[in-house]
Amino acid sequence: MPDQPRPGRGWLLRLVIAFAFAQGAVSMARPAVSYRALSLGADERAVGVIAGVYALLPLFAAVPLGRRTDHGRRAPLLPLGVALIGGGCALSGTAGSLPVLAAWSGVMGLGHLCFVIGAQSLVARQSAPAEQDRNFGHFTIGASLGQLIGPIAAGHLVSERDGAMAPTSALALLVSAAVAAVSFTSLWRIEHVRATGSPRRASAKVPVGGILRTRGVPAGIFISLAVLSATDILTAYLPVVGETRHIAPATVGLLLSLRAAATIACRLVMTPMLRLVGRPALLFATCLAGGLLCAAVALPVPVWALAVILGALGFCLGVGQPLSMTTVVRSAPAAARSTALALRLTGNRLGQVAAPASAGLVAGLAGTAAPFVMLGALLVVAAGLGLRGGGARDVPGPVAPAPGGRARAGRSSG
Repeated sequence: MPDQPRPGRGWLLRLVIAFAFAQGAVSMARPAVSYRALSLGADERAVGVIAGVYALLPLFAAVPLGRRTDHGRRAPLLPLGVALIGGGCALSGTAGSLPVLAAWSGVMGLGHLCFVIGAQSLVARQSAPAEQDRNFGHFTIGASLGQLIGPIAAGHLVSERDGAMAPTSALALLVSAAVAAVSFTSLWRIEHVRATGSPRRASAKVPVGGILRTRGVPAGIFISLAVLSATDILTAYLPVVGETRHIAPATVGLLLSLRAAATIACRLVMTPMLRLVGRPALLFATCLAGGLLCAAVALPVPVWALAVILGALGFCLGVGQPLSMTTVVRSAPAAARSTALALRLTGNRLGQVAAPASAGLVAGLAGTAAPFVMLGALLVVAAGLGLRGGGARDVPGPVAPAPGGRARAGRSSG
């Protein structure tokens, strides 16, 4: 059965705006949580554990939420996600112990997962196949805008002078809750109900194992995991590196925002880059360069050189997320695209649990810069997967499901 006519692009603009505020709240809260943990007496290992708890609840909730969106509407997940983000941010600001701080950080992560699953499923369903690269790229600009503004705001609000880190980090978390609430203003008429598909198609359940065995899906999941782990560790651990190298919180915020600005620049020019070199070559080149640059963060360079490294790294990391979304959507069976995207997010959250915990262990053993070397190696492996065919083929026409429920047009090339 062919897809229904697609809606206009006003919904995408509203989704980008909502995502920018929701991601801005999270990007502001994540370093603020790290600073608040430090003010409560946390060491490098404890910061890594708290960063991992952010992803723990989502790790178990992603697939059930994906199943729900495959068989129903996507839009209701968006306000639920915003409410959980705002609540987690505000309550993290009132936490007086590390376990409580970790718990509310987990609630924040669950809210972010709800929002992202609903939003990605909307983009997948309401975009024509030939527009998916572009629309996923524009959608992730919302995340990059939030990552650009959030760390700057956190850096300016958090102060370590005269023992003020505890109250100022709490203030930053309360402000981030208010920022999340602004997302509600853009969530009106965001789902085109006619594009949700027929009940007959929605009734077919594809086993998770079958989705994971689909050619192209594992590569897309791993590339996304590697890129997000690098971004996440940068956000959570650059404040720790800053403390070690005596870099002020405001400067750390500017460095993180520079990385996000470079990611936005990458996504604005991603379509011509795809036309020039193709998806597999672009994934390979950017992941490989990103791995080398991520390892370079471990070098004891001056702040200006660190800014150059982070700018180049941000540009390279801008490719992996949107193209991994397209890879998974085009490779997965048509009746299980939301579940496939949820599996991709499960991989992301698995990385967000394992990477910070591993980073905390590595930092405790080899210093605070060592986790970036570990992430560099992860990105190099992702580069190999991208070269072997992690990208789905460019498909100009619609994706028509075969009788077995699989989308034959637009299958992954590897």
